[in-house]
Amino acid sequence: MPIASSTLPPRMTLEPGSRQPRIDGQLKVTGTAIYTSDHNLPGMLYAVPVCATIASGTITNLDTARALSMPGVKAVYHHGNIGPLFRTAPAQGFSGILDERRPPFEDETVRYYGQYVAAVVALTFEQATAAANAVKVTYKAAPHDVSTHLSTDEKPTVDTHRGDPDKAFADAPHKLDQTYATPAETHNPIELHASVADFDGQTFTLYETSQAVVNHQNVMAQMLGVPQENVRVISRFLGSGFGGKLWPWPHCLIAAAASRDLRRPVKLVVTRDMMFQNVGHRPRTQQRIRLAATPQGKLTAILHDSLNHTSLLDDYSEGCSEATGFLYSVPNLRATSGLARRNIGTPTSMRGPGAVPGLFALESAMDELAIQLKLDPVQLRLLNEADKDETNNLPFSSRHLPECLKTGAEKFGWSRYTPAVGSMKKDGLTLGWGMAACTWIAVRMEAAASFEFTNDGTVRVATATQDIGTGTYTVLANIVLDRTGVPHDRIHVVLGDTNLPAGAISGGSWATASTIPAVLDAIDKAQGLLFQIATTAPTASFPGQKPDALAFTDGRVHLKTQPAATGIPFADVLKKANVRAATGDGKSNGTFGEKDPRFSTHSFGAHFVEVTWQPEIARLRVSRIVTVIDAGRILNPRPARNQIEGAVVMGIGMALFEETHYDPRSGAPINNNLADYILATNADVADLDVTFLDYPDLHLNALGARGVGEIGLAGIAAAITNAVHHATGIRVRELPVKIEDLLA
Repeated sequence: MPIASSTLPPRMTLEPGSRQPRIDGQLKVTGTAIYTSDHNLPGMLYAVPVCATIASGTITNLDTARALSMPGVKAVYHHGNIGPLFRTAPAQGFSGILDERRPPFEDETVRYYGQYVAAVVALTFEQATAAANAVKVTYKAAPHDVSTHLSTDEKPTVDTHRGDPDKAFADAPHKLDQTYATPAETHNPIELHASVADFDGQTFTLYETSQAVVNHQNVMAQMLGVPQENVRVISRFLGSGFGGKLWPWPHCLIAAAASRDLRRPVKLVVTRDMMFQNVGHRPRTQQRIRLAATPQGKLTAILHDSLNHTSLLDDYSEGCSEATGFLYSVPNLRATSGLARRNIGTPTSMRGPGAVPGLFALESAMDELAIQLKLDPVQLRLLNEADKDETNNLPFSSRHLPECLKTGAEKFGWSRYTPAVGSMKKDGLTLGWGMAACTWIAVRMEAAASFEFTNDGTVRVATATQDIGTGTYTVLANIVLDRTGVPHDRIHVVLGDTNLPAGAISGGSWATASTIPAVLDAIDKAQGLLFQIATTAPTASFPGQKPDALAFTDGRVHLKTQPAATGIPFADVLKKANVRAATGDGKSNGTFGEKDPRFSTHSFGAHFVEVTWQPEIARLRVSRIVTVIDAGRILNPRPARNQIEGAVVMGIGMALFEETHYDPRSGAPINNNLADYILATNADVADLDVTFLDYPDLHLNALGARGVGEIGLAGIAAAITNAVHHATGIRVRELPVKIEDLLA
C-alpha cells in the first residue's frame, strides 16, 4: 500500500526549523489507514484464548466438550492438539529474537497468571468468547511468588568495571549509598496486540502488530517449522508499541497454527487485560547506587548494582547500568546486574529499556550527592563531564551534554534556584525545582532499500521497516525530496512488508539512522542507471555523452555544465528510451556490536522540572518542564518534538502514577484496565518546552541524524522526584511518588 499525498507543499527541504506535516496523516484521520485488526478476509474465523486462573501449578484436566458443542465453534486448541510448534535457535544479531521462548501449549505447567492454556476458534468473535468461557480447566496449584522485594541466589553479571571502586569508595571523604526501585509498568498503546493469519496450504500471510517485520518473519518460520520464504509478514500501520510489539508473542503462533489446521484465515486480538499478562511489561527494578566524591565534587567511584524481576523460564535483563559507564567521568566504576525469578509473564523492552530506570537511580543519587556537598546539581554534572567514553576508551562521535545543561538552565531560569527545601513560593504554592541529565545509545542496524524512477514521473522508495507512528513514512519522503527534488505528491513510500528489501527494526530509536544510508545508496544507484539509460539507449536523451557528465536536479537530468532548467524530466528520459523504470538497490552496514568501533555514539540531553506543592490538601502537580536534546540533525522538527513531548508525558506517568500491582494471593495483575492503571492525561501535562541543539552526527550516517524516541523518557522521572524533594523535603526512592510518601 504505497503512501502518497497531493495535499502537501511541492518542495520542502530538510533545513533546521522546517515543519513538515506527516504524509500519512490524512490516511489516519480519515480512517483510511488499515491497522492489523482492520483486516477482514473472506471466510475469516476468530480465536479467543483461555487464560490460566492460577500463577503456578499444572493442568490436571481440560474439558472442552461443552465449548465444542456451542454454535459456530470450529476447534478448541490446547497442549494435546495444537500441532507441531518449535523453539527458536539462539538469535543471530537482530534475527530470531523473542522474549517468551516457550511455544504456546508446549506443556501443561502453568508458570504465571493468565498464561494461555487453550484457544477457541469460531465463526464470530462473540461465539469464540462464549465458548472460551465454557472451557473448564482443573489445576493442581503450587506456591507462587510475585513479591516486590527482589533478591537472587544467582551470581550477578559484571556489566562494566574499571579501577578499584571498592577501595575508592571506602577511602572517599564523601559518599552516598542508597537503593532505588521502579515498579513493573505495563505498555498501554491504544491499539491492542493482534494477529491475522492466512495459510493457503503452503504460504503463511501474517498481518501483525509488529515493530520488526523481518525478525517476526524469521521467528514465525522457525516456530512453525517452514522455510522463511513461506512466511510473509505485513504491518503497514501500528497504533504505537513502545517496545511491547518488538518481538512475537504466543498469540501470533496460536493464530497461525489455527489457520494452518483449519485452512481459513484466523484473527486473534488480545484483550486489554491480556495486555497486562501475555505480551510483556517493563520489569520491576531494584538498584543500589554508591557514589564517592572529593569535597570539590569530583566523582572518584560509582558502584551500580541492579536487580530486575523476570519470568521463571526466560532471562530478561533490563540492563539498568547501560548509561552508567560513560555518562560521567570517574576513574573507578563497577556495574552489576542480576535476575529475580517470579511467577509473572516474561518482561520485554519498554520505551528506553535499561537507561530509563537506570537513570532514575543514577540521577537521583547525583542530586542527593549535590545536596550533601552543598553544590548546585547542574554544576556537579558539569564538574564531571566526560571527554571520552571511559568504559570503551573511545571518543564520542558527538557529545554536547554541557551545552544541554547550560541551555536548559538558562531557558528554565535556574539562576533563581535557591537550594533550601520549601524556600521557593509562587501564588501561595511551594515550588520545587529539579533537574537531571539524560542519554540514549545511537547505532545503526543493517538495512536494505530499493528506489526507482518510473516513466509516469513518480518515484518509489521501499524497505521492510515499519512506521510505528513515529513518522518513518514522512522522513523517507523528505529524504527523497531533498535528494531528488521530486515533490511529495509524486513520491511513493512503501513499508511494513517482508516482501520488500530487509529493513531495520523500529526500536531503540534506531530505525531512521539505519534506513538513511540504505535509501541514499539506492537513490544513487538508481540515478546512475538513469544516467546510463540517458546516454546509451538507442533513443538516448543525451547521445554521445558519458554518464558522469550528467547531473540530476529538481527531477531533471542535465549536463553538469548546463543549468538545471535546460534539463529533461526523468520521466521523459525513460519514455524516450522505452524503459519503464530505473531501479537501484541500496544497503547499509550496521554499527551495533561492531568488532572495532572508532567512536562511542550516543544522544544526550537535560530535563528541568518545576512542581507545585500544596500541603494543606496534599496536592502535587508538575507545572513546567524544559528539555534540551542533543540528538544529531533533526530531519523533521515537528514529529521529533512530538516524540520528546510524548516521552516526557510518559515520564510524568512513570514518576507519579504508573505501577502494575500483582495480587499476592492469586498472582494476577489486578489493575489490568485503563480505569485502574493510572496514566498521565491532559490534565497532568505541564507546560512543555523542547529545544534541539541540532548538531549533525556525520559519523553515524550521511545526514547526521540520530533517533529521538527514547531519550525524552530517560532521566525525566529523576528530575521530577528531585523537584519533589526540593519542594517537600521528602526523598522518594521508589516510584511512583505516592501521597502517603509526602504525608509521612
